[in-house]
Amino acid sequence: MALCDEVIVAVGKSEDGTRDLVASLNDSRLRIVDTTWDESLREGGRVLAIQTDLALSHCRGDWCLYLQADEVLHESEHDQLRSEIEAVLGNPQVEALVLNYYHFYGSYDYVGKGRQWYRREIRAFRNSGDIVSWRDAQGFRRRDFRGSFIKLQARKSDCHVYHYGWVKHPRLQQEKQRFFHQLWHDDEWIARNFQDLDEFDYRSAFAVDRFTGTHPAIMIPRLEKARSWTARFDPTRLARPSYWQRVLDGFENLTGARLGEYRNFVEVQ
Repeated sequence: MALCDEVIVAVGKSEDGTRDLVASLNDSRLRIVDTTWDESLREGGRVLAIQTDLALSHCRGDWCLYLQADEVLHESEHDQLRSEIEAVLGNPQVEALVLNYYHFYGSYDYVGKGRQWYRREIRAFRNSGDIVSWRDAQGFRRRDFRGSFIKLQARKSDCHVYHYGWVKHPRLQQEKQRFFHQLWHDDEWIARNFQDLDEFDYRSAFAVDRFTGTHPAIMIPRLEKARSWTARFDPTRLARPSYWQRVLDGFENLTGARLGEYRNFVEVQ
């Protein structure tokens, strides 16, 4: 919150105390947007984009910084990110900044490795009024006068998003997976494809690297509290990737290039 002039939080209707928790931050820059999710929208995660656009419609600044509930910025990079935004204020060619990602998996000590994980995505962009959340709210595009959606011209940032969506107690992770599948699929698909397990089996990743950096300060209490179950994560038990997955990841390891990488932006200098 220290990085922003105002913070908009779209809080869905719930019974788990989320709204009270957000309100307890008690900061004059905070504005809560109360909303109710349309649970009938179960195709392509579209409801996530709708909720993102709702929050975006309340933003008043020249630039917007977007974070999902499981994403955190490191305080050590706040000044760097602000300076990168200030550097392009007068350059209309740059519509957005693309931040790098750390995808933590199974433990706060490991990050996902390889093409299974997206390396970067738009998280800062001009508040021009014609930029909207794209598909399942992973990124953004600009809607032109014809109703077409145009990829944003984006400059790479040196800053990182710390993504913690894959570090939850196995029981909570299992509940989350069931809920999120419901945003993409109908009940028949859920019954056919979703295993009815009490705990999530952290073997869906193909490869991880040991994380040697530091975590954002706000995450340290959560990290310490979770030691009892994150210690159970065993990176040697991960799923074996397909032949072509191994070939493509091997090529990336050798060259640094990711063949066929999906990019929801056009990179500019």
